[in-house]
Amino acid sequence: MNSAIRWRIISLQAVMVVVLAGAAVFAFGLGNFTTGQIHDQLTAQQIYFPTADQIKTGGALDPAVFPQEIRDQAGNQVTDGNQARIYANDFLGEHLKGVAGGLTYAGVGTKVSQLNAQLANTSKDDPNYASLQKQIATLNGQRDTLFKGETLRSMLLNAYGWWTIGTYTTYAAFGLMLAAIVVLGAMVFEFVTARRRVTVKVAMKAATTPA
Repeated sequence: MNSAIRWRIISLQAVMVVVLAGAAVFAFGLGNFTTGQIHDQLTAQQIYFPTADQIKTGGALDPAVFPQEIRDQAGNQVTDGNQARIYANDFLGEHLKGVAGGLTYAGVGTKVSQLNAQLANTSKDDPNYASLQKQIATLNGQRDTLFKGETLRSMLLNAYGWWTIGTYTTYAAFGLMLAAIVVLGAMVFEFVTARRRVTVKVAMKAATTPA
């Protein structure tokens, strides 16, 4: 390899070091910003897991219903993406299943529409009229609860998604920085080797030159 090619390689390596290091700094800053924002927003919401005294039969963290993952969080405040996922899936998700026999907000809405249509075709003197009204009122209450619960759950899962992106962006930053260090090491090696070759050539030329 002649010196011209070697110096081109060293120049290319220098550019790669700058690009990789810059990308690492950018990724690290972006990852920290994302997770920091999520942490601050979740903390401001003041969402807490049920306390440890609810880990009992019939409690809010009944061991027969709720997994160890959420029981380990008993009494903790939701402040990061992983806790948001646990609260959304293991706690809210499980409680929402029992609101309307497993039906979702949309499913309850369909039943309400059907009963309202049935009520419209029922005379007020019909004994079933009051029963239909009661069923509709109950379903509307369930739908309201499901709407609030599913909305909070979707927000928490969205926070978890962005937290995950922020976390992996930070990991990518470390990977890019490691790559920058490797390229820097290779560049230093090439530079030292190039200098050594120049020194050897100069010494050899001096040794062969007549006094």
